[in-house]
Amino acid sequence: MSITHETGARTGVQAVDRAVAILRCFDARRPDLGISEIARMTGLSTSTTHRLLVAMQTNRLVRQTADRRYGLGPLLVQLARSGAVPTTLRDAALPLMHALRDEIDETVAVHELLPSGERVVLDQVESRQVLRRTYTDIGVPIELPLGAPGKAILALLPVERQEWWLSRPVTPVAPGTVTDPGELRAQLAVIRARGFSESRAERVVGIRAAAAPLFDHTGRVVGALGTSVPDVRMDDRRAAQLGERLREVAWEVSETLGATAEAVARTVEAARRPGEAVSGQPPA
Repeated sequence: MSITHETGARTGVQAVDRAVAILRCFDARRPDLGISEIARMTGLSTSTTHRLLVAMQTNRLVRQTADRRYGLGPLLVQLARSGAVPTTLRDAALPLMHALRDEIDETVAVHELLPSGERVVLDQVESRQVLRRTYTDIGVPIELPLGAPGKAILALLPVERQEWWLSRPVTPVAPGTVTDPGELRAQLAVIRARGFSESRAERVVGIRAAAAPLFDHTGRVVGALGTSVPDVRMDDRRAAQLGERLREVAWEVSETLGATAEAVARTVEAARRPGEAVSGQPPA
């Protein structure tokens, strides 16, 4: 490649980066902005901002309002409503669930936080192994303290919601069910520090699980991505490996839903108790 081509490529990439920075300025609180506001938020000069906005308007990425301010353009709305952009948790997760199942050959499931405060198994992609976990309770509400997926969600709820669950008695449903609120509270702190949860026979005898939280465009925790494995195939080392992999894939799902590291960081901070150490890997 010639120097001219290399320079042109760099300039093109820079223009894309700047256009993305402009698009990120808009949100529900700021649906329309003036040139000076966008320039200040992006750190670009006013002239550069104006030049980019003109090009973006031509391509329908932004639109100009009646008072000569700017908002997101019709192309973005059309893409969002065309079905090309996943809008539900299940749609965002399913392709990555299939890929992860093929990678680890264990059952992978997506769990959603319900308005009631419980969780539910939305869907699963089953392992191809003869001995495998198959969810038979898809769609059935499950209390958050039971199992790795529920704890992955619970750990990232605001402190007052966590305490609501921890103040309620936990009915044992399997030999490993954790019923002590102090032990649960300690586990939630570990989950926040490393970004994934684990469980062993907490809901089903002979099953060990790992899960990582899922976030939406506001940074709010909306569910969890988990894998359930027969205990004979999951020692401590593999549980940690799968947990770390789930954290990575769960973040891909969250990004598909529009999550950003900044918004998730605020959620993590709101979930921490006063004086809790900040260490380890964040969920993202």
